[in-house]
Amino acid sequence: MEHPFDYDRNNVSALLYAIIGQHGSTQARDWLEQKSKVLQETKALQQFNLTFSAIPRFTGKESITLPTGTISELAQTAHGIFIQGYTLDRLARLWWLLQWPAANREVYVNAIEGLFQAAEMNELVALYGALPLLAWPQEWKARTSEGIRSNIGIVLEAIMLNNPYPARYLEEPAWNQLVLKAFFTEKDVHQIIGLDERANARLAAILVDYAHERWAAGRPVNPMLWRLVSPFIHEGVMPDMQRVWHSTEHIEREAAALACYHSAYAPARELLRQSPMLEQEIADGRLSWAHVAQKQATLQ
Repeated sequence: MEHPFDYDRNNVSALLYAIIGQHGSTQARDWLEQKSKVLQETKALQQFNLTFSAIPRFTGKESITLPTGTISELAQTAHGIFIQGYTLDRLARLWWLLQWPAANREVYVNAIEGLFQAAEMNELVALYGALPLLAWPQEWKARTSEGIRSNIGIVLEAIMLNNPYPARYLEEPAWNQLVLKAFFTEKDVHQIIGLDERANARLAAILVDYAHERWAAGRPVNPMLWRLVSPFIHEGVMPDMQRVWHSTEHIEREAAALACYHSAYAPARELLRQSPMLEQEIADGRLSWAHVAQKQATLQ
């Protein structure tokens, strides 16, 4: 029998509330506690919706910084959810979503869908960031796919970056669309959870075509793109690898070296041997995709 939550909701709720308590005012904590008690007693949807919208007025929007231990504890108990850099109102909204009863699947889904449909921008950010913790996780795949089509940058980031939900639940076409959109909108691709685990041949082909379009238009290609092509390098891709390998941009040559290093295709490995220095840097851990991502972030 399927259960609403595939993690310990009570434990995660308690952890989030403790964080809110450490960073929020006494008045904000009292207000949230009072609203929670009323909700448990009445199960009133209108009150649930109104409180969700009103939260910033009572908590404020201060950014919070958490110790590594707290981040790790949450990640381990809630599928890798990452809340570092959240504002207090976004964190409180995340906690508040866990207070709505989830035993009745239809009632729960309709309530959360109602929030999505009525949400303004910051509410959408909170809702999409909460995807890993929402009950009945299979129900949110279509909603996530719709969000990927958004043109609002911070909404896209809430879905794409440091969010474990897409990699765990999206079908391959939707996942590929997410990754392509991340490149297209110049997001920090390195922060997409599950990037390597969900790499696939179809995505590699799409990204190679995208690179060709960028080159044809005289525009640069994000070197992180070759990370996803790497496992699927073949004869048809080698001219592209040669082009990147001989780039005048050092970061592109580093990306080509990494792609060849992680490829099982013999000609790619042979290309890498043309630079024993880069090959050794990779072997020693001094050159990695994290290194390329960090350098790329400073260039954007």
